[in-house]
Amino acid sequence: MHKEYHVTGSETIRDIVIGMSDGLTVPFALAAGLSGAISSSGIVVTAGIAEIVAGSIAMGLGGFLAGRTEVDHYNSELKREYEEVDRVPEQEKAEVKTVFAAFGLSESLQQQVADEMAKDKDKWVEFMMRYELGLEEPQANRATRSAFTIGVSYIVGGIIPLSPYILVENSVTALYYSCLVTLISLFVFGYFKSKLTGQPALSGAVKVVFIGALAAGAAFLMARLINNG
Repeated sequence: MHKEYHVTGSETIRDIVIGMSDGLTVPFALAAGLSGAISSSGIVVTAGIAEIVAGSIAMGLGGFLAGRTEVDHYNSELKREYEEVDRVPEQEKAEVKTVFAAFGLSESLQQQVADEMAKDKDKWVEFMMRYELGLEEPQANRATRSAFTIGVSYIVGGIIPLSPYILVENSVTALYYSCLVTLISLFVFGYFKSKLTGQPALSGAVKVVFIGALAAGAAFLMARLINNG
């Protein structure tokens, strides 16, 4: 028997990806940069925790605002569609026919479908929202859940590169361990992210590792240059 497998909960997955990717990369780069300038892991930990707190709040707030904008946009378009089916119903029927014409339906069948759909205003508007405008109704409390998911994912991701500095006093030594655990985490994260989104898993993982390593290396070298200058 043929079975189809589809990714569900795409919005939650997207939020986790956003939070984790920045959470792994930004604190990692910050810690690497500080390691190039100071020898005390304690200072790196303090700065890292401050960055994780600030970053998780900023990222979460960004997710909340994006979610609210999505809801406001949907409601605005929904109101406009209701007004249009009342004010210019024949024009809206013509738009329904245009949608079905793209599927190859005959003129007579297009008209029949449009007339039937016009009998139920709610279904008519729902159809126009989805197939004319390409808008899906946002889930309830989407903005709040998005903010929470992104913020927590950022914290979880940020703790990983910072954890060696909590255990090792010398910042340069801690950096070696941080590079190891973070690059492994980035590889695993990139692998599963690519699998979930239907992309080549191995190449996706390598890309994520490369970006994280590039950011950390640039921050470390810049700090060394400034410190030695």
